[in-house]
Formats: sequence, C-alpha cells, structure tokens
Amino acid sequence: MKILVQKFGGTSVKDKESRLSAEKHIKHAISSGYKVIVVVSAIGRMGDPYATDSLLSLIDGEKSYLDLRERDMLLSVGETISTAVFTNQLKKNGIHAVGLTGQSAGIRTNEDFGQAKVQDVDTSAIYEYLKINDVVVVAGFQGVSDNGHVTTIGRGGSDTTAALLGGAFKAACIDIFTDVSGMMTADPRLVEKAQFLKVVSYNEVSNMAHEGAKVIDPKAVEIAQQASIPIRIRSTYQSVTDTGTLITNTKMQSDPQRLVTGIAHVPHLVQFTIETTKELQESLFNLLAQSGFSLDFINIFPGKIVFTLPQTISEKAKELLNEQKISYATHENCAKVAIVGAGITGVPGVTAKIVTAMAKLNIPIYQSADSYTTIWILIEEKDLKEALTELHEVFLQSN
Repeated sequence: MKILVQKFGGTSVKDKESRLSAEKHIKHAISSGYKVIVVVSAIGRMGDPYATDSLLSLIDGEKSYLDLRERDMLLSVGETISTAVFTNQLKKNGIHAVGLTGQSAGIRTNEDFGQAKVQDVDTSAIYEYLKINDVVVVAGFQGVSDNGHVTTIGRGGSDTTAALLGGAFKAACIDIFTDVSGMMTADPRLVEKAQFLKVVSYNEVSNMAHEGAKVIDPKAVEIAQQASIPIRIRSTYQSVTDTGTLITNTKMQSDPQRLVTGIAHVPHLVQFTIETTKELQESLFNLLAQSGFSLDFINIFPGKIVFTLPQTISEKAKELLNEQKISYATHENCAKVAIVGAGITGVPGVTAKIVTAMAKLNIPIYQSADSYTTIWILIEEKDLKEALTELHEVFLQSN
C-alpha cells in the first residue's frame, strides 16, 4: 500500500472554492496509485467562525475562566468541524473517504493540555479504513489522553499531526499545502527580490521556521527528519504537478556551493540587560523559568546577562523584576535577524560580511550569536526592511 500524507491548512479549507482546489490534489494522488491520509486544520483564520482564534475569543481568550482541559475541549472543535465538512465534500464528489478525530485516528498524548506531547500513534484504525477507502481525513492539532480527555498539541499542531502520521505509516512523502508556493529566501513582503527555494535541508528549514518563517512548524520538520520522510511545501491553488519546495537530507544539487539558504526574522522583541552577581544569575534564571518566561537570544557575561522577550509578555517580565527589586534596562522595538545556511559551517568571513553590511547602512547590532548553520543579530525594528534587503543582496543575489 503506497501512502501519501497531505495536510491542508486553514486558508486551504476556508471556503468551498479552496476545498475544491485541495480536492484536485487528492484526486491526482489517488490517480497516481496512492492511498491518501489527509490532515486538516480548522477552517480559516481569526474572524472566521470556526478558526482556533475565533473559538478562543468566545471564552475571552487568555482571560478565560476555563481550565486548560476545558479549553482544549473547545479548541479541538475547529478541526473536528473541518474534518466533517471536508469529508462530506469528498464523498459528495464520488471519492471513497472517511473522517476521523484525533482520538479515532489513534493519536495518544499525555495530559499536558494546550501543548500535549504525542506518546503513541496506533495505526490499526487508519489501516483498516484505507483497505476500503481511498482517503482518510484526520482532524489535526488534537489527540486523546489515556483518561479519554481530548487534548491539543500546540499551535502548528496540524503540521505535527501530518508529520507523525507520515512517520507512522512510512509515507512516500508529506505534502504541506498552504497559500504560498513554497519556501522563499526571505519574506517577500519585506524583500522584493526574495527567491523561490526548490530544495532545502531539514536543518535549514527547521532553523528558518524557529526564526520566524511561518510556512511550516519546526516540530513537524524534526519529526519528519527522524523518520527520513521528505516534505514538500506546496500551494493549494497551483497545478497538481507543481511540487513546491522539497525538504530532505540532500543538499541542493544544482548549487552545492550555496553558502546561505535564507534569511528569517522575528519582530516585536524587547531586549533586557541585567547587571548581576554569580548568585543572582542562578536565582534569576530560576525565577524567570518558574514564572513561565521562555527567554531567547541569551548572552551571559561575568556580571551581566542579556536576553530578549516578545513585546506581548515584556510588561509582565518588568512587573516581576520590579517586584523582586531587580534592576534592569530595556531596549524596546527590536527585531532578530537569522542568516541560515548549511554552507556557513566552517566558512570564515560570514560574520564579517554581516557586520560590513550593517555598517554600510549605519545599522547598530545590539546582540549576536551563532551556531553551525545560523548567525543571529539583534537590530532595531525600524531598520528591519533595509537590513533584510541588504543582507539578501550580499548573500543571495550577488551569487
């Protein structure tokens, strides 16, 4: 049995026209000899009645009086509705299909509600349904605990569901359908000359996704990499023969000397600087962790630590530090830029090019860090478009 996993995001199932476009890809896969496991997200985005954020607004969002278990009970409904609607359409149009919730599909999780961890995928039910159907439609983003409670597996959870099913069924490929044609070298809304990427590695895409490229959830990439299942980022609205961006272990054959693959960014950050003693450093990190703050871009020096937080939670962090009488300084309205590429590893002069590019534009760098495949810098958000355009020119257009 040849199996293909196809995931359709919220914009791909938002209305009848979009769902018909998605159906064309499913029919093409069936005609190519595949059984298809389809994973769907909730219909549409904020403002659409069954989108996750719309459901969350019904209970006053983060101010809700529901506990996390009860909130999962509500938020899982979006994908369940989407599954029923999409399955109905497929059957109406003559496709042998069946719809399953995460529970019915065998996705077992712990009870870390809101961000549950998948512990096991029981493949038996889907296998049985695929024997008599061409398509099994599965509600993404959700599973069930051993106690029978509905759980959700965090934002981007439908991508994760698709990757888990792809690995469990040893699928030929996992197709992630969205409203863009694939991965780009930068955000085309900010970089006019951003280029389409035909092939990228798992690590490169995972790094770009972690650093703001929102085409795919990084967790899903890591799961697919562990299972050695290729992923394709494709557009629902383009031809069934347009295969988008391939994510695999193989480096891009047409450009084996590629240094940088893409440039990602995270806006709306606040940089915190705290003068510390050795004792305060240890207690401070414990305090922030216990209070639920996930720090990013951390630099630790003797007598000083520097880190960033999203603007949305920075005020809460300030309140906590003030309560503890811990002095701090902040730099508001920052953005993190990540230069990502497997070719960076071991190559001298990459950071020098970044520094030179920013100096040319008189853009200060407030923080930096690097790994084998990524170099990060922190700049002011007002300079983001100009910085991205210049770095794209230096590393991607000039080559």
